[in-house]
Amino acid sequence: MMLPPSSPPDALSESLLQAYTGQVRVRACGLLIRQGAMLLTAHRGMLAGDAPFWSPPGGGWQFGETIRECLRREYQEETGLEVTVGRFLHLHEFKSDSLQALELFFEVKPVDEMAIPRLGSDPEHTPETQLLTELAFLTPRQLGALLPTQVHPILRHVISPDDVFIPYIMFQ
Repeated sequence: MMLPPSSPPDALSESLLQAYTGQVRVRACGLLIRQGAMLLTAHRGMLAGDAPFWSPPGGGWQFGETIRECLRREYQEETGLEVTVGRFLHLHEFKSDSLQALELFFEVKPVDEMAIPRLGSDPEHTPETQLLTELAFLTPRQLGALLPTQVHPILRHVISPDDVFIPYIMFQ
């Protein structure tokens, strides 16, 4: 998980994010585009006032798996979709006082184009402490209507779905 730098931590945020603090994480994230919209997950506990933070599905790389296996597993857990992993697109470095991550973004495509995504869960959390709250296809216009802190930094400047496929590296 990643906490946007402008978000003041509160007790809820700190308790929900405890599993990720004090360690360096490598995350694999997948960008799936369908009819001009991106499949994104909303996370709670990341922003003040429990505002949702929208980010592509993905999660932590585990010992013994390839990064592509990680992304397929994470996508299945969070969206119920089986995906194929395509080309590498973006690198994002995140660092705050308590959280640090290196995020790798890949193009993904569903194995079954007719499959309907459903909100899954994160096995690192109990049912009461799940961070994932919503799964939706959002257009660049819809993302632009949100506060910048509600959108993953990699997606904040997307004007067209095609922009997602222009490789981008963001270091802090």
